[in-house]
Amino acid sequence: MYGKERSGSSPVRPLRSPSDKEPRGPRKRVRVRGKTILMIIAGLLVVLLVAAVGLFFWIDSRLGGIDAALEDYEGRPADTPGTNWLLVGSDSRKGLSANQRKKLATGRSAGQRTDSMMLLHIPEGSDKPTLVSLPRDSAVTIPGKGRDKLNAAYAAGGPKLLVRTIETVTGVHVDNYMEIGFAGFVDIVDAVGGVEINVRADVDDPKAGLKLKKGTQMLNGSQALGYVRTRKGGALPDFERTKRQRQFLGAVVKKAASPGVLINPFTSIPLAMSATDAVAVDSSTGAFDMLSLGLAMGDSPVTTVVPFGGNEIAGGGTAVKWDRVKALALFDALKNDKPVPKEIIDAG
Repeated sequence: MYGKERSGSSPVRPLRSPSDKEPRGPRKRVRVRGKTILMIIAGLLVVLLVAAVGLFFWIDSRLGGIDAALEDYEGRPADTPGTNWLLVGSDSRKGLSANQRKKLATGRSAGQRTDSMMLLHIPEGSDKPTLVSLPRDSAVTIPGKGRDKLNAAYAAGGPKLLVRTIETVTGVHVDNYMEIGFAGFVDIVDAVGGVEINVRADVDDPKAGLKLKKGTQMLNGSQALGYVRTRKGGALPDFERTKRQRQFLGAVVKKAASPGVLINPFTSIPLAMSATDAVAVDSSTGAFDMLSLGLAMGDSPVTTVVPFGGNEIAGGGTAVKWDRVKALALFDALKNDKPVPKEIIDAG
């Protein structure tokens, strides 16, 4: 108060407003050294590498082996350059509930037969892989069973007799065997989020549970299963069917190997689980072999079907008769690790 004596002897300081504070010096920026950045990146790479190695061995441990699928026998074709895979799609309903069988229109057939068969040759050199469809109704001589349709070999003796039959009629040594049933087929397609397929003509097949319009579209697991099973369309339904099977196999492997699927753990891990649950391989096939298979299928292989000409009666029904000269030229090229002649590809 004015007129009142102030206590203390220190001089009176003038009052200051908040804006009168002494200015601060510039803030020091925290500099991240290049060495620190490199250490962080290196650490992340190590973590990713460890995770990848762990995932690899986990997948390897989950692969189911089929004992004696590639068992030696007297007169078996000798091993040849390159790697030959026998890829089999079976009509097994194992793992499907009654509702799923109804939804997928798979029927109630008991037992297990081959629904599709393909021979994949992976060359040692820089040539492209070759994927050959083996029509299941092909007339062949089954060891110990006589003349019959090719799919009868699996029904009579499982993978072991099927491999022996194919090696005998083609002269090609099979190095790896893999098969997949209906349930696994659907799971793998759904795990990658569906596959894009160019449907070349409208399809309406109640027996396969399929109704599609012509054009490029994304198919889910049940639609894809119907697409490769249907016999509708084309002057030669079974021939068109093998073309769709090769088209689909290429599409699903391409999708599975895409960065968007592999890098994303929410898709890559479910895919790995579905794939290892779905497929059965010979006991000598491991994760490295599966990786080689995936890389080969992602390399846009040359695709064809065994050249055929006419029919014959085998196994109590009409069977597809192979063109002997052209079929031998095809299989000789595979045995010798050479590209298949263009005229043979065109014939197929």
